[in-house]
Amino acid sequence: MLSKSGARAFFVVGTGLSSLAFVLLTVDTIARVPEQTHEENLTPAAIRGKNLWDESNCMGCHTLLGEGGYYAPELTRVYERRGPEFITAMIRDPEAMYPGARRMQQYDFTDDEIADLVAFLQWVNDMDLNGFPPAPVLSASAAPLPVDPGATGASARPRVFDQMCVACHALGGRGGAVGPALDGVGDRFDEAFFNRWLENPEAERPGTTMPRLPLSDTQRIELVTFLTAQHLGGGE
Repeated sequence: MLSKSGARAFFVVGTGLSSLAFVLLTVDTIARVPEQTHEENLTPAAIRGKNLWDESNCMGCHTLLGEGGYYAPELTRVYERRGPEFITAMIRDPEAMYPGARRMQQYDFTDDEIADLVAFLQWVNDMDLNGFPPAPVLSASAAPLPVDPGATGASARPRVFDQMCVACHALGGRGGAVGPALDGVGDRFDEAFFNRWLENPEAERPGTTMPRLPLSDTQRIELVTFLTAQHLGGGE
């Protein structure tokens, strides 16, 4: 057993070493912050987006970098998961993206404010967080569709399909249930219909809950080609 003086010395030395280790690790962590957060990419737009995020109390519902509420989806990697087009459309009109299914507040942000929020989420997405957050464990119906690296032409699934379309539609048993499943959709509609539908759903079918997606011409053409090729039995 240690004597009183020995125990005192053990406590003092142990506490001192532990405190020193804590200080050194803290200094090392802070020194790594600029590099791992890619501070050089923190643009004025991203800074404005961060301020708007705080002012609007987005963390009251959403989690970002491990902090915030759990009422709404976690957003640390949302830029990678959904892409800027989906984020923009969702912020601009949440009800249009998920009719009757979402309770996100309509903030009526300007286009510039939305662009700033997207820039902020992109900066967060690009941080080196040492594997955080881990990939979610998803049920088969919610898991992303498997990508065929050898797929080309009409069979190649556009990136925008995984970012936007599967939020509401299922294909191969995976995806959302807000809209109809897209299996065999190429047997029911032709290329001309898909093009008109994606360009302006309301004009094609007044009263539809399908939102007018913010698609570029290239994205729309890719989706039209892909959807036209969706035949039951796998034939094209």
